[in-house]
Amino acid sequence: MDHMLSIAVDTGGTFTDITLVDRRTGKLYKAKTPSTPEDPSVGFVTGMRRILADTGMRAEDVSHVFHGTTVATNTILEMDGAECALLTTTGFRHVLEIGRHDIPRNENIYSWVKPERPVPAERIYEIDGRMDFEGHELAPLSEEKVRAAIIRIKRLNIKAIAVCYLHSYANASHEQRTRAIIAQEYPQALVSLSSEVLPTFREFERSMATLLNCYVMPKVSSYVIRLEQRIAADGVNGRLLLMKSSGGVTGVETIRRQPVQTALSGPAAGVIGAGLVGRLAGESKLISFDVGGTSADICLINGGDANVTTEGHVGDWPLSLPMIDIHTIGAGGGSIARLVNGSLLVGPMSAGAMPGPVCYGRGGKEPTVTDAHLVLGHLTPRLLNGEMTLDIDAAANAIEEYIAKPLGLSVEDAASGIIDIANNNMMGAIREVSVVRGHDPADFALVPFGGAGPLHSGFLTRLLGMKAAIISPEAGVLSSLGLLSSDLKNDFSVTCILRAPDYDLERLAHSFSELNAGAVAWLDAEQVPDAGRAIEWYVGMRYIHQGFELTIPWQGSDVTLDELQRAIASFHAAHHQLYTFSQPEMPVEVVLARVKATGRLAKPQLPKLGTEEAPATEAMSGSQRVYAGGEWLTCPIYERVRLGAAAAVKGPAIIEQLDATTYLLPGQIARVDAYGNLIVREDD
Repeated sequence: MDHMLSIAVDTGGTFTDITLVDRRTGKLYKAKTPSTPEDPSVGFVTGMRRILADTGMRAEDVSHVFHGTTVATNTILEMDGAECALLTTTGFRHVLEIGRHDIPRNENIYSWVKPERPVPAERIYEIDGRMDFEGHELAPLSEEKVRAAIIRIKRLNIKAIAVCYLHSYANASHEQRTRAIIAQEYPQALVSLSSEVLPTFREFERSMATLLNCYVMPKVSSYVIRLEQRIAADGVNGRLLLMKSSGGVTGVETIRRQPVQTALSGPAAGVIGAGLVGRLAGESKLISFDVGGTSADICLINGGDANVTTEGHVGDWPLSLPMIDIHTIGAGGGSIARLVNGSLLVGPMSAGAMPGPVCYGRGGKEPTVTDAHLVLGHLTPRLLNGEMTLDIDAAANAIEEYIAKPLGLSVEDAASGIIDIANNNMMGAIREVSVVRGHDPADFALVPFGGAGPLHSGFLTRLLGMKAAIISPEAGVLSSLGLLSSDLKNDFSVTCILRAPDYDLERLAHSFSELNAGAVAWLDAEQVPDAGRAIEWYVGMRYIHQGFELTIPWQGSDVTLDELQRAIASFHAAHHQLYTFSQPEMPVEVVLARVKATGRLAKPQLPKLGTEEAPATEAMSGSQRVYAGGEWLTCPIYERVRLGAAAAVKGPAIIEQLDATTYLLPGQIARVDAYGNLIVREDD
């Protein structure tokens, strides 16, 4: 019972959020500290030290340290990864450059240019040797060409090498032999094999995933090593677990081999936290809404867990690894407002952590969304329990100089325009994950979090006619709470083609058997006890001649014709729900087998509030003016921690807490539920 502390650290673009849970009592403690983009491990350790000092807890009592990292994400988005080389099958040198023929829906079809690839064609080496799609060797591997390519790569001092041979998902022997040759000729090189990163068909996506894994490997690996060293130096011997894009955590050894699995690490943790908040509030239809300093991450949860997709993107590049289906836009508290050809634009450029918004007083010059909130009275001038003072005059002057004067507006109207445009951008992103996919936002509750989420939630629930907003007591650090609520997870998949009418069930059974064995081996390596294990099977299915498949759960652990028919029936239903039609008369083919392994971890038990009711007026700490509907109104300010069970607050109102600020619009009301959540609705 001594080692019963868990710490979760979520590194964002502006702040690093830290949550500590004492599993003996269920009590949560939280803290925020500025992020350190030049070396995120510094902000990580600073935050960990701070929360231990604030709580008086001992470092040696920490059993687990959970972490959501943006190192891989930022490396990809900023195109700041390692110099890589790629070995591929002869004739496939230009697969990356050709890519797909589709054009992003928001781009002009006449002016769009393909994004630069992570590796230029001159660093792609063609190797003789070939497998067919069933894994039969058509031509032997040319070891001479492999050695010649490695010698050239070594001379160029390129230390990251990706290997992606045609149909290696069916037979990995050529890739494995290539790795052995690299170890002989260039042992210092980091190697990424497609048969390990993404052993499925589609050459472009498989090549890209393998290359991106190589691209981020040096930075992520060195970051993880620094973290382990800094944590150990502080006397914390607890296990370090990192969040994957699929919504589960895993040990550092897995991440060192496949660092690209953390490409959406931070946002995934927030979705897990939003699901927890929704369950406590009794809502299963949720839209998570995470707004930080740089971006807004939106995800739909339609009962149960969020959808996991293999058709995601990070920046301009596809990444076909399992990841929570999150839609991200460049709209956050630090998003810069500027005039372009006389039009007011907000984002995607951000002031980030440094210099940050003008009101932070760190050298920022251009106005941001946070500056507009401050000028309109949505924020008080003191944040983080008074540790941070905001400069309202500097914010107003920046808005006047850059926006109001050029447009002939008052400062208040210019600031309102900034907020309206930011809200419109966010509303479009919410519609993207709901309306575009056949869901009515009115059926869902919004779970806003991040430092700026609760500032915008009132506007968005009103604009979209949503049921309510559920604002957690941990809204500002909800991603770190999501980390504490996560399980160990890993996915194993392989291409397995079965065509009607003579489905090769023996082949499917063999694929599941091998994947299942890999899942069990991973659970063994992670030291998960039998009682905490879960293994689920899935198949990728599509109508014959379709280009993409749907992932369908496989019921049971036997491969029989009856089970296959049940999966086909589920496929028809899923296809109808997603695309509004199905074709039961059309042959269905299986193209993928997938196994998901889960190791359940103990979850924090969130305490309920006491039963004593107290009027909200007892939590009032003052008032200030707020600009709403074209006029200045008096707005009361409440301290969140003093709001008791069943307390009701009517808007306009500001509700302050350490890690976030909630703004209620006139005509809205917030009620406190048993777990301290603010349930915000229109006041009828």
